[in-house]
Amino acid sequence: MTATDTNLRLRACPLGTWEIAHALPHPALRPGVIGYRGLRIALDRPRRRLEAPVGAATLFLAFEDHPITVTRVGSKRPPVTLVSVLAGLYTGALLAVHGGRLCGVEVNFAPWMAFTLFGVDQYELSGGPVDPLGLPGNRIRTLTDALAGTPDWAARFELLDLTLRRWARMGPPPSPQAVRAWAELTRTAGTMPVPQLAAEVGWSVRQLENGFREQIGQRPKAAARVLRIQRARRLLVSGERASMVAARCGFYDQAHLCGEFKTMTGCTPRTFTAERARGRGGPPVVDRLPGEVTSLVLAG
Repeated sequence: MTATDTNLRLRACPLGTWEIAHALPHPALRPGVIGYRGLRIALDRPRRRLEAPVGAATLFLAFEDHPITVTRVGSKRPPVTLVSVLAGLYTGALLAVHGGRLCGVEVNFAPWMAFTLFGVDQYELSGGPVDPLGLPGNRIRTLTDALAGTPDWAARFELLDLTLRRWARMGPPPSPQAVRAWAELTRTAGTMPVPQLAAEVGWSVRQLENGFREQIGQRPKAAARVLRIQRARRLLVSGERASMVAARCGFYDQAHLCGEFKTMTGCTPRTFTAERARGRGGPPVVDRLPGEVTSLVLAG
């Protein structure tokens, strides 16, 4: 499926209306650009989402001025309020709250593609979300305005294809070693040891750590933690027992899994799976990555 093959859902719910459109990017952008999601939400109350760390960078471009307040769970850093949002590869959960209305498009990237498209050291994006309009140049604002003025989701996704392909040609190329290392770490869901990963791509461990910091956003061990807990969430929500998940995902034991889960996701595995199963009467939970379990809609 290309960006012109748009999966669109438009529904009313007890709280208001919502519209969600999905599409895959042009094949020339894959696997660096993972997917597009357009959304228009009009609810009668605020909406709170817990966003767990995932193996991707995320860009949300808002077409209307509806602020989102983002707090790092468990951090002493003050909340930030943004309209459009750019987030790199981070290791702790985020709490995102908006007033019930959102309209815009979300793009998810492999971290090394975000490095190329935005020309920014990815470690600068690992501390929490930032305003993409603050990046050098004016092209994010120009793209946002163009998307907002485009008549439908299919045309917006085609515009993203054209724009991101142009930016990819203009941007700093990612290191082939970093791209391959990220692919191997993703393939093994974070279980490949760092020395083996470095040897696999022909780098020293030091070169791997420096390359990851610049082009992925986290050291290899931290990136591996994100990928392990991402797989664990998916298996737990599918109904697999925690002891089995711990063994499959490379944790020492169930206690190790539960401790990492709470540290990185902001709640225990039992709480997370229970909240996923609970209906809120509004739009469904739409996860940021296809086939993964990334988000919770919270009460209040």
